[in-house]
Amino acid sequence: MQLADYADRYNTVKFERHGGVLEVILHTRGGEAKWGTSARSLHGELGNAFLDIARDPENKVVILTGTGRNFIAESDDQDRAPEPTLAEMWDRIYDEALGLLENLLAIPVPVIGAVNGPAYIHAELAVLSDIVLAAEHAEFADLAHPGRAVPGDGVHTVWPMLLGPNRGRYFLLTGQKLSAQQALDLGVVAEVLPAEQLMPRARELAQQLAALPRRQLRYTRAVLVRHLRRRLREDLDIGLAVEALAMV
Repeated sequence: MQLADYADRYNTVKFERHGGVLEVILHTRGGEAKWGTSARSLHGELGNAFLDIARDPENKVVILTGTGRNFIAESDDQDRAPEPTLAEMWDRIYDEALGLLENLLAIPVPVIGAVNGPAYIHAELAVLSDIVLAAEHAEFADLAHPGRAVPGDGVHTVWPMLLGPNRGRYFLLTGQKLSAQQALDLGVVAEVLPAEQLMPRARELAQQLAALPRRQLRYTRAVLVRHLRRRLREDLDIGLAVEALAMV
């Protein structure tokens, strides 16, 4: 797999690579990323994109970021799932949801999350990174589930791990928003920066890592995400199942 094989494959992901550092930029129709559920949305494409990234041996470090001043702050009101029934849709959603997190963690090199603004939907995609940087105006929340659905698509595992069991459950049940500074204080992010310094800092760190031997990078990544991968394998399928049951 080479960058040329997947550079133009996706509607919602743009790729740029310099010196072995692959920048993965989320967007919706060229603007700020919005969450959708069709096969051509972020939900439909990201898992496959992560798999392509994982298969490309020229990637030494990955930077995951959004477009404009939001990471993923709202749903895409122009996106519609094509399936006529929830049961038919959920077959696809189940497979895509597994791929989203499992393939993200299958990327065999370090991932830097550069959270360029509010991350209210699937913020776990960013905070599962090995290094998480946040713009000063960024906020973190799970607004896709409270009052709407069971938080069973991985957030039920990720956030209690990051915040602690009690704080994590409060976060998921209430839709609490954490400022970038609060996320820093809680250990969710490593650095908070002015928006204009976010990507320069991410690139600086990425180049530092990319200068290390390839084998060291890959094996370090493997040991750092081993526990995360095991927990998600244990929890994700049952979480998705009960999320679907609650919708019936």
